[in-house]
Amino acid sequence: METPDYDVAILGAGPAGAACALALHGHGLRVVMVDKATFPRDKVCGDAIPGLALKALRQLNPAWHAELLANLTPRADTRDSRVVAPNGRELRIRWQLPTFNSPRLHFDDHLLQLVRRHTPTTIRECYAVRDIQTTPTGVQFLPADEEQKPLTARLLIACDGANSVAARRLTQRTIDKAYHCAAVRAYYSGIAGVDGTTTEFFFLHEYMAGYCWIFPVGNGVYNVGFGMLSEAVARQRVDLKKMLPQLLVTHPELARRFAGAQQLSDVEGFGLPLGGRPRPLAGERFLLCGDAASLIDPLQGHGIDTAMQSGILAARQAVRSCQHNDFSPTFLADYEHQVARQITSKLARSYRLMRLVAPRPWLMNVGFAVARQPLLKRWLLRVAG
Repeated sequence: METPDYDVAILGAGPAGAACALALHGHGLRVVMVDKATFPRDKVCGDAIPGLALKALRQLNPAWHAELLANLTPRADTRDSRVVAPNGRELRIRWQLPTFNSPRLHFDDHLLQLVRRHTPTTIRECYAVRDIQTTPTGVQFLPADEEQKPLTARLLIACDGANSVAARRLTQRTIDKAYHCAAVRAYYSGIAGVDGTTTEFFFLHEYMAGYCWIFPVGNGVYNVGFGMLSEAVARQRVDLKKMLPQLLVTHPELARRFAGAQQLSDVEGFGLPLGGRPRPLAGERFLLCGDAASLIDPLQGHGIDTAMQSGILAARQAVRSCQHNDFSPTFLADYEHQVARQITSKLARSYRLMRLVAPRPWLMNVGFAVARQPLLKRWLLRVAG
């Protein structure tokens, strides 16, 4: 390979990739970002944007944070959650950090617009990668479309999601159903008993390794879905696409509230690679971020915050590597250490708690009763972020 075209190639233009590109701004590096889609594009998800994701953007640049909030519509600003235990007991939570829900069709595009407006990043949409090759001098993307030119860079930062090409090619990652969640979602309007600002979670006695959710996303529209640990889906032979509509007409509370609701979209499925166990996040000339690094919270099911946090950490490592011209696994291992310290140690605790509670409905029922105590409630809020 001749001299690489770029210093850093970011694979994937979702929240991890966009945060990485924003964090690389101002360091004089040649950066390219590629994505197989053309934005705006839908991303099947719960659409919850955690407060820590907004905090990460604000710490990068308060003006970017303000610009995103000023321009992003539709969205539903949310501070409260209603969580319902298997026995029907509920817990009301007010989160410490401001947060909102917004369809990924819009949120991801607005985040990418920040990259377009404020950085010199070269953005290549509709560029699907079929293979990745590393050499002593760089990394090469081989496009699925043979009419497109291969791209080369000194360092690859892989932010290409749950079905990451980079993770499969460079770490031989396979799906471990004990650390993977399967989920479905559809959009609804006309749901009774909603206020447009509260997220709702329902834990079911029959399907404890997961939960149903109702998330407002603005303009009277709600993201409604259900997710379960893939291990439990396989064991119980659950068809989630059939189960969600059935749940909405059979659950005592949901049946009443969805009686007059309108389904606005098909039920669509997606996978969530959960954090909670050590995985390789770096190697010769590459780093993995976000869902490609399996950084989904096992307890709460979200990963946009960890995606953005890991993208920013990867950008800092990229700057150091380019300055020292060192892209060896040993030098890049500092990124893994930083992710472990700031992200994956918490995910491991969440996973252990999820595995403890999932097979024991009675324990969750007791936990809800105990968690209503003010001191314990404040502790849970600190643990959950």
